[in-house]
Amino acid sequence: MMNYLWLTGLIIALDQASKWLMVSWLSLHETFVVMPFFNLTMAHNPGAAFSFLAHADGWQRWFFIGLASIVSIALLIWLKKLKPHAKLEAISIAMILGGALGNLIDRFYYGYVIDFLDFYHGTYHWPAFNFADSAIVIGAALLVIDSFRSKTEYL
Repeated sequence: MMNYLWLTGLIIALDQASKWLMVSWLSLHETFVVMPFFNLTMAHNPGAAFSFLAHADGWQRWFFIGLASIVSIALLIWLKKLKPHAKLEAISIAMILGGALGNLIDRFYYGYVIDFLDFYHGTYHWPAFNFADSAIVIGAALLVIDSFRSKTEYL
């Protein structure tokens, strides 16, 4: 099932290209209004999801690099052990891996993750995120959906 790594590579490429474009275009905290519920807003997140540990003393960078590295290795092993019929599971894992590696590159290079997708309603803003985060969430959702599918057809 390692032939799904093309999807991982595609996600990394799209994620890094979009981040490069945003860094080239917007300054930190600068906002470009796209729609009445969506902005492009440059943000740096040294923490994890929802800025968890963002205000720690810097140790979190290495903690999240280590964690993402371990998770990525585990995902590669999981992907390698999948049976040929587990296509949705392989796609899910490849997406999560691409997202994890996309954000890992940011942490190594910058010390934080570049976020820029800003959805909001009124004055409530969802925490800014990026394409890597989107791939992780979509991959995880597909993995949950796949877990509810009947496996008897493969026995």
